[in-house]
Amino acid sequence: MSIDSLISACDSKMNKSFEYLSRELRGIRTGRATTALIDYLKVDYYGSPTDMRELAAISVPDSTQLLVKPFDPGAKAEIVRTIETADLGLNPRTDGDTVRISIPAPSSERRQQLVAQVRKLAEDAKVALRNDRRDTNKQIDVQVKDKDNSISEDDGKRAKSQVEDLTKKWSSDIDSLSQAKCKEVEEV
Repeated sequence: MSIDSLISACDSKMNKSFEYLSRELRGIRTGRATTALIDYLKVDYYGSPTDMRELAAISVPDSTQLLVKPFDPGAKAEIVRTIETADLGLNPRTDGDTVRISIPAPSSERRQQLVAQVRKLAEDAKVALRNDRRDTNKQIDVQVKDKDNSISEDDGKRAKSQVEDLTKKWSSDIDSLSQAKCKEVEEV
């Protein structure tokens, strides 16, 4: 495997960590209704964990309410149970064939908990970046030590420098994403 392909693979892994963090942050409640709060909740649908978005149409009729219309009316009870047990602080109400969820504004204490959760998720993503950096650097070292390859120690050092630059870039992207989410959570 060439140095360029190692660096490209590392960049791809770091991008996946960033994308995962951004998906996770979308699900953190801010006081405004968003379908991302419940899109990926796993509903026990006939014994199989299924994403909420695959079982129901989720819409936002106004900024403080979500409306869930199950495709199968028989799944309504499981959907309500899943939302209640998801520890999101949401209280779903059944309304005919639909489920209405009022999104209360979080208390200041809850906002602080959410900010801490955002920071923890960001730190976990940075740990994943550092693990990717470590693994790629090990692969570079193996390539340099392998006498069958024509990779010099200087090329190895340059490659490690590129990996370090990637790590710094993705780390700063994670920082700016988490700071924006913290600011959004702290807004009243």
